[in-house]
Amino acid sequence: MAKQKKKWSDLSAGQQATILALGSVQLSLAATAWADLATRKPEEVNGSKVKWAAIIAINWVGPILYFAKGRLPSM
Repeated sequence: MAKQKKKWSDLSAGQQATILALGSVQLSLAATAWADLATRKPEEVNGSKVKWAAIIAINWVGPILYFAKGRLPSM
């Protein structure tokens, strides 16, 4: 028997708040990464800016990867 998906209204207030908080953090992290990428010169980025813009869109992994590997040290 297939499991039914929960609807938003089926979640408790605490579960809804947790999902909203995590979503807000993820969006803030991505927005911060995109803003940083947009203000950097191409030579300050490890690879293509277009590639990193796409990678940042990958949920939690993308922005964290960008901050860890995408930015070159300042000179």
